[in-house]
Amino acid sequence: MSAWQPYAPMADGFYPELARIAALCGAMPPESASEKNVQKSLATERLTERDFWILLSPAAEKYLEPMARRARDETIRHFGKTIQLFTPLYLANFCANRCVYCGFNANRAIVRQMLSLEEVEAEAKAVAATGLRRILALTGDAPAKTGAEYLASCIEILAGYFSSVSIEVPSMTVDGYALVVAAGAGGMTMFQETYNEALYAKLHPAGPKRDFAFRLDAPQRAVMGGMRSVNLGPLLGLGGWRSDTFHTGLHAAFLQERYPEQEISVSLPRMRPCGEKPASREEREFKPIPVSDRHFVQALLAFRCFMPQAGITLSTREPAHLRDKLVPLGVTRISAGVCTAVGGHARESGNGDEPQFNISDPRSVREIAEDLEKLGYQPVFTDWVLPGEGRTALPMGITQALGQVSNFIPPGANHA
Repeated sequence: MSAWQPYAPMADGFYPELARIAALCGAMPPESASEKNVQKSLATERLTERDFWILLSPAAEKYLEPMARRARDETIRHFGKTIQLFTPLYLANFCANRCVYCGFNANRAIVRQMLSLEEVEAEAKAVAATGLRRILALTGDAPAKTGAEYLASCIEILAGYFSSVSIEVPSMTVDGYALVVAAGAGGMTMFQETYNEALYAKLHPAGPKRDFAFRLDAPQRAVMGGMRSVNLGPLLGLGGWRSDTFHTGLHAAFLQERYPEQEISVSLPRMRPCGEKPASREEREFKPIPVSDRHFVQALLAFRCFMPQAGITLSTREPAHLRDKLVPLGVTRISAGVCTAVGGHARESGNGDEPQFNISDPRSVREIAEDLEKLGYQPVFTDWVLPGEGRTALPMGITQALGQVSNFIPPGANHA
């Protein structure tokens, strides 16, 4: 099955839940929630879907401080004062999609690139030199060029340098996910962008990504293919932030309930400029819906209160000062030393490299690690590591990551 062919949503997937969620939201418009509703929800030990929706309401805006206290306490209880660090690695920007908001849009006259396996290894060496041992590999949507086989080849190289390799790539079949898992991938990120199906069609006028249901089912297919970690998210600014945050939370809860052994987490990125001028009528007509800092914080806090054990990733779409302030309020993972251009870690920029979007936090890995330590948090550079049989697993910080590489790089990995 390909995203280009007609796709029937999974009968036991999240798609059938959309009608139920629409009825729930329709029965209680966010404006109808009262302050008493908010107080009652915050006093509840375990939030229901209705409580989550109430904490996203306008009435809850006056209660961000008690929400923040609860979010902080829940996060420390389940994660301690640790923040996992990772960085994205862009493998290719070839794309057949015409997403009206994306810098890789097929209509855009940008230099298209695809890393060779030698270049992938050069990127891996450059990132590994910073101490990071978590990597997120990304591509555009060009199945003929960067399909599962190409990804698997790249992941085999990356797995020699990183203890955790995740992917953010186009939706694949169960077999495709199984192939990249066998190569060494352990996690996947999939942004549904918006859960409003009609709006989704307008934002994706052409290309394989246009298939709303195929993308919606991708996280579940990934788990079926053996993926142990799944990260979900909307792109805030495309549709209504309350609805998309609510759907993301319910999607995450749906997967966690059905796959309790898998790690389920979310990201809540906001729209950022992508540099290139609009090239099509659809792009020129597209107007993002700004999400204020206050509403962004409300979305993050509400999700943390609803799912206290789920991870929350905060990207460099947000500025440094805001990321630092949000660290104590529910965040468990942040990106560092980010470049959103293909091959941007190993080679000099300025050779026509086009970023997918403009970042707001340009700090290096070391700078972010030092700032986290000033906030009283431990930056974690890798997954939990077993240095030897029978030894205790420890989270690796920067000193260990840089000085004890041999403890966790697989035997026979070519680092020459």
